[in-house]
Amino acid sequence: MSKIAEILPLSPLQEGLLFHALFDEESLDAYCVQVALDVQGDLDAFALREAAHKLLERHSNLRATFLHKGLDKPRQVIPQEIRLPWQSIDLSSLSEEKRQVELAHLLEKDYAQRFDPARPPMLRFMLVRLEARRHCLVFTYHHLLLDGWSMPVVLQEL
Repeated sequence: MSKIAEILPLSPLQEGLLFHALFDEESLDAYCVQVALDVQGDLDAFALREAAHKLLERHSNLRATFLHKGLDKPRQVIPQEIRLPWQSIDLSSLSEEKRQVELAHLLEKDYAQRFDPARPPMLRFMLVRLEARRHCLVFTYHHLLLDGWSMPVVLQEL
């Protein structure tokens, strides 16, 4: 982890979400959220990736890690900098039917991949190219970072 920008207490809601994230690490995390956006038209994938990285720079809460081992109370630690988890996949050479099957498989696999609260960030992006002018942008995050009120702000900024 890079230099630490802040160390903060958790809100009561975050404490509950952290408890649930750590309680049963073998099952799906009910507080993992996946948003899949259909992007039509010309797309500059590099610019989109840079925009997602800027979100991490602008909003320190998106870089948070949640530490609890050996502490009286859990804390969120905000690193100054962090690597953006970004994956690009090209399915455009597949038939439409195979693309849809593979996209569904990718979404399922991504959703099942749990976040480790002690390893920031608790979000990731996947850009799937379906056709020359059609993509699926997948934004997966843990509810510890974002809620229903802040998610539209993040998407609008992106």
